[in-house]
Amino acid sequence: MQTAEVASRERSGPLDVVVTGLPSDAHTWNLVFIQLLIEDLGHHVINLGPCVPQDEIVESCGKYQPDLLVVSTVNGHGFQDAEQLIQTIRSRWELAGLPAVIGGKLGVLGAEQRAGHGRRLREAGFDAVFQDDPEQDQEAGLGAFEAFVARLAADRAPAPAAAPLEGVAG
Repeated sequence: MQTAEVASRERSGPLDVVVTGLPSDAHTWNLVFIQLLIEDLGHHVINLGPCVPQDEIVESCGKYQPDLLVVSTVNGHGFQDAEQLIQTIRSRWELAGLPAVIGGKLGVLGAEQRAGHGRRLREAGFDAVFQDDPEQDQEAGLGAFEAFVARLAADRAPAPAAAPLEGVAG
Protein backbone atom coordinates (compact mmCIF):
# COMPACT_ATOMS: atom_id res chain seq x y z
CA MET A 1 0.00 0.00 0.00
CA GLN A 2 1.39 3.38 -0.98
CA THR A 3 1.70 6.12 1.65
CA ALA A 4 -0.89 8.26 -0.14
CA GLU A 5 -3.29 5.30 -0.19
CA VAL A 6 -2.90 4.79 3.55
CA ALA A 7 -3.49 8.47 4.29
CA SER A 8 -6.64 8.61 2.16
CA ARG A 9 -8.12 5.33 3.34
CA GLU A 10 -11.69 5.73 4.60
CA ARG A 11 -11.81 5.28 8.36
CA SER A 12 -15.46 4.55 9.04
CA GLY A 13 -17.55 1.42 9.27
CA PRO A 14 -16.27 -1.75 10.90
CA LEU A 15 -12.80 -1.76 12.43
CA ASP A 16 -9.99 -3.72 10.80
CA VAL A 17 -8.28 -5.59 13.64
CA VAL A 18 -5.06 -7.59 13.66
CA VAL A 19 -5.09 -10.31 16.33
CA THR A 20 -1.83 -12.04 17.19
CA GLY A 21 0.02 -14.22 19.62
CA LEU A 22 3.58 -13.58 20.70
CA PRO A 23 6.75 -15.48 19.69
CA SER A 24 6.85 -17.34 23.02
CA ASP A 25 3.17 -18.36 23.09
CA ALA A 26 1.93 -21.39 21.11
CA HIS A 27 -1.69 -21.23 22.30
CA THR A 28 -4.40 -20.85 19.65
CA TRP A 29 -7.75 -21.14 21.42
CA ASN A 30 -7.41 -17.64 22.88
CA LEU A 31 -6.76 -16.18 19.43
CA VAL A 32 -9.79 -17.93 17.95
CA PHE A 33 -11.97 -16.78 20.86
CA ILE A 34 -10.84 -13.14 20.48
CA GLN A 35 -11.35 -13.31 16.71
CA LEU A 36 -14.90 -14.62 17.12
CA LEU A 37 -15.68 -12.03 19.79
CA ILE A 38 -14.45 -9.14 17.62
CA GLU A 39 -16.30 -10.48 14.57
CA ASP A 40 -19.45 -10.84 16.68
CA LEU A 41 -19.07 -7.13 17.48
CA GLY A 42 -19.22 -6.48 13.71
CA HIS A 43 -15.56 -5.91 12.90
CA HIS A 44 -13.05 -7.52 10.50
CA VAL A 45 -10.19 -9.64 11.84
CA ILE A 46 -6.85 -10.71 10.45
CA ASN A 47 -5.62 -13.46 12.79
CA LEU A 48 -1.85 -13.93 12.52
CA GLY A 49 -1.90 -16.97 14.81
CA PRO A 50 0.44 -18.15 17.58
CA CYS A 51 4.24 -17.95 17.81
CA VAL A 52 4.43 -14.97 15.47
CA PRO A 53 7.89 -13.38 15.27
CA GLN A 54 7.97 -9.72 16.25
CA ASP A 55 9.15 -8.60 12.80
CA GLU A 56 6.18 -10.37 11.20
CA ILE A 57 3.71 -8.64 13.54
CA VAL A 58 5.23 -5.23 12.78
CA GLU A 59 5.31 -5.98 9.02
CA SER A 60 1.68 -7.10 9.09
CA CYS A 61 0.59 -3.92 10.86
CA GLY A 62 2.42 -1.89 8.21
CA LYS A 63 0.88 -3.93 5.41
CA TYR A 64 -2.73 -4.07 6.65
CA GLN A 65 -2.85 -0.66 8.40
CA PRO A 66 -5.38 -1.95 10.96
CA ASP A 67 -7.49 0.22 13.22
CA LEU A 68 -6.47 -1.90 16.23
CA LEU A 69 -3.79 -4.41 17.20
CA VAL A 70 -4.87 -7.03 19.75
CA VAL A 71 -2.13 -9.14 21.35
CA SER A 72 -3.27 -12.18 23.33
CA THR A 73 -1.09 -14.33 25.55
CA VAL A 74 -1.88 -17.37 27.69
CA ASN A 75 1.39 -18.87 28.89
CA GLY A 76 2.41 -16.10 31.29
CA HIS A 77 5.72 -15.43 29.56
CA GLY A 78 4.49 -12.82 27.10
CA PHE A 79 5.45 -9.78 29.13
CA GLN A 80 8.99 -9.52 27.75
CA ASP A 81 7.92 -10.15 24.15
CA ALA A 82 5.06 -7.67 24.47
CA GLU A 83 7.16 -4.86 25.90
CA GLN A 84 9.70 -5.17 23.09
CA LEU A 85 6.94 -5.45 20.46
CA ILE A 86 5.11 -2.29 21.50
CA GLN A 87 8.34 -0.31 21.73
CA THR A 88 9.17 -1.36 18.16
CA ILE A 89 5.69 -0.45 16.93
CA ARG A 90 5.80 2.97 18.62
CA SER A 91 9.22 3.65 17.09
CA ARG A 92 7.81 3.33 13.55
CA TRP A 93 6.29 6.61 12.35
CA GLU A 94 3.56 4.90 10.34
CA LEU A 95 2.48 2.78 13.33
CA ALA A 96 3.11 5.22 16.20
CA GLY A 97 -0.59 6.09 16.52
CA LEU A 98 -1.94 2.54 16.05
CA PRO A 99 -4.22 1.66 18.97
CA ALA A 100 -2.77 -1.48 20.56
CA VAL A 101 -3.99 -3.60 23.45
CA ILE A 102 -2.80 -6.75 25.15
CA GLY A 103 -4.70 -9.26 27.19
CA GLY A 104 -4.26 -12.56 28.94
CA LYS A 105 -1.81 -13.93 31.42
CA LEU A 106 1.17 -11.58 31.61
CA GLY A 107 3.21 -13.21 34.35
CA VAL A 108 3.82 -16.48 36.12
CA LEU A 109 4.04 -15.11 39.66
CA GLY A 110 1.46 -13.38 41.89
CA ALA A 111 -0.95 -10.48 41.55
CA GLU A 112 1.68 -7.95 42.66
CA GLN A 113 3.86 -8.87 39.67
CA ARG A 114 0.88 -8.78 37.29
CA ALA A 115 0.00 -5.25 38.41
CA GLY A 116 3.57 -4.14 37.68
CA HIS A 117 3.48 -5.76 34.25
CA GLY A 118 0.28 -3.94 33.33
CA ARG A 119 1.68 -0.58 34.39
CA ARG A 120 4.95 -1.14 32.52
CA LEU A 121 3.17 -2.26 29.34
CA ARG A 122 0.98 0.85 29.39
CA GLU A 123 4.08 3.00 29.97
CA ALA A 124 5.81 1.21 27.06
CA GLY A 125 2.96 2.16 24.72
CA PHE A 126 -0.04 -0.18 24.97
CA ASP A 127 -3.30 1.75 25.08
CA ALA A 128 -4.91 -0.81 27.39
CA VAL A 129 -3.94 -3.97 29.25
CA PHE A 130 -6.57 -6.61 30.01
CA GLN A 131 -4.99 -9.07 32.43
CA ASP A 132 -6.05 -12.55 33.40
CA ASP A 133 -6.90 -12.25 37.08
CA PRO A 134 -8.25 -15.34 38.87
CA GLU A 135 -9.69 -13.08 41.58
CA GLN A 136 -11.68 -11.08 39.03
CA ASP A 137 -14.77 -12.12 37.10
CA GLN A 138 -13.68 -12.99 33.54
CA GLU A 139 -16.87 -11.43 32.16
CA ALA A 140 -15.83 -8.09 33.68
CA GLY A 141 -12.54 -8.25 31.78
CA LEU A 142 -14.31 -9.10 28.53
CA GLY A 143 -16.76 -6.27 29.15
CA ALA A 144 -13.90 -3.80 29.53
CA PHE A 145 -12.35 -5.06 26.28
CA GLU A 146 -15.70 -4.82 24.44
CA ALA A 147 -16.18 -1.28 25.79
CA PHE A 148 -12.69 -0.32 24.57
CA VAL A 149 -13.49 -1.64 21.06
CA ALA A 150 -16.86 0.14 21.05
CA ARG A 151 -15.24 3.47 22.05
CA LEU A 152 -12.61 3.08 19.36
CA ALA A 153 -15.27 2.38 16.71
CA ALA A 154 -17.41 5.30 17.92
CA ASP A 155 -14.44 7.71 17.92
CA ARG A 156 -13.74 7.08 14.26
CA ALA A 157 -17.35 7.09 13.06
CA PRO A 158 -18.13 10.02 10.79
CA ALA A 159 -20.04 12.85 12.40
CA PRO A 160 -23.66 13.11 11.30
CA ALA A 161 -24.20 15.59 8.51
CA ALA A 162 -25.38 18.95 9.74
CA ALA A 163 -28.82 20.09 8.66
CA PRO A 164 -28.69 23.01 6.24
CA LEU A 165 -29.33 26.37 7.84
CA GLU A 166 -32.53 28.07 6.72
CA GLY A 167 -32.14 31.26 4.79
CA VAL A 168 -28.47 30.60 3.91
CA ALA A 169 -27.72 30.49 0.22
CA GLY A 170 -25.67 27.48 -0.83
